[in-house]
Amino acid sequence: MIEIDGKNSMTKTALVVGASGIVGSATAGLLVEQGWTVHGLARRPTAQADVHPIAADLQDAEATKTALSALDPDAVFITTWLRQDSEAENIRVNSAMVRNLLDGLLKPTRRRHVALVTGLKHYLGPFEAYGQGKLPQTPFREEQGRLDIENFYYAQEDEVFAAAQRDGFTWSVHRPHTVIGKAVGNAMNMGTTLAVYATLCREVGRPFAFPGSAAQWSGLTDMTDAGQLARQLLWAAETEAAHDQAFNIVNGDVFRWQWMWSRIAEWFGLEAAPFDGTPQPLERQMAGDAETWRRIAERESLAEPDLARLASPWHTDADLGRPIEVVTDMSKSRRLGFTGYQPTDDAFFALFDRLRADRLIP
Repeated sequence: MIEIDGKNSMTKTALVVGASGIVGSATAGLLVEQGWTVHGLARRPTAQADVHPIAADLQDAEATKTALSALDPDAVFITTWLRQDSEAENIRVNSAMVRNLLDGLLKPTRRRHVALVTGLKHYLGPFEAYGQGKLPQTPFREEQGRLDIENFYYAQEDEVFAAAQRDGFTWSVHRPHTVIGKAVGNAMNMGTTLAVYATLCREVGRPFAFPGSAAQWSGLTDMTDAGQLARQLLWAAETEAAHDQAFNIVNGDVFRWQWMWSRIAEWFGLEAAPFDGTPQPLERQMAGDAETWRRIAERESLAEPDLARLASPWHTDADLGRPIEVVTDMSKSRRLGFTGYQPTDDAFFALFDRLRADRLIP
């Protein structure tokens, strides 16, 4: 049984913002397991066992305040964002969402912790300048700080910092690499995208070709399982030494895609196609696959026939197409006592098993 500041965790209340997403659903599930009372906020909440749904659009300040009017949570976990057409719009919309959320909550009547999930674009730059210019040396470390470029992650952080100073809560920022987990309709969903791609390759006899860059194929990289991230979020909320700190969060292993690609191929009964160094983006490869997927879904009685709600080729292409090696340092949280570890191939396989069990892939 977990205690925070000497209190039984069963008395604790959490608000998970973005509870229907990959990170939010994993976090809500972990909190429920640990005995927390969990409220899950989303624009369109999905049914989750023992999670109390709150429907709210964070872009609407008054509606958000009304939806949260009776809530005084011990911890708030912000795991959501909305992609816009430009970084200026990303900054405007996503900073306003964080501001509306924190302004809409009652002022804390006891100690409160607010955790914000961002990512490695803190070090790599936003979509418009991704991996460009002078970047910090890898492995990325938290003390490397911000790039000299506008970034909606920085704007989200600044909203949290300002509200913390005003309302007196503690905070933590969590920077995962690409996240492995399940959530239908999520825009950042490499694991499900690769599972769908492999299924399509097997169906039509297409080579299971690595879509990304030579740097990603042969260089070292790491990833973040949604459960690993959820465990760090809970650890930071419960650990006083972790308050008012930013943390990287990855699984703890490193790998090369030339090895992982063969592991994934084997799981699906495929042979990995040879890679000659030429990128073959999934967005191009899967452009005409919607009807094929619909036929597979009807034949196999799958739960989701809409390819666009399962796969996010554009985001997977961005991750696998990086021209640089990306490795993340975890020393900071390790020194403070976070010891979570998750082999990345096991994380992929567990996801694939879950997708199959939930009838999302055959």
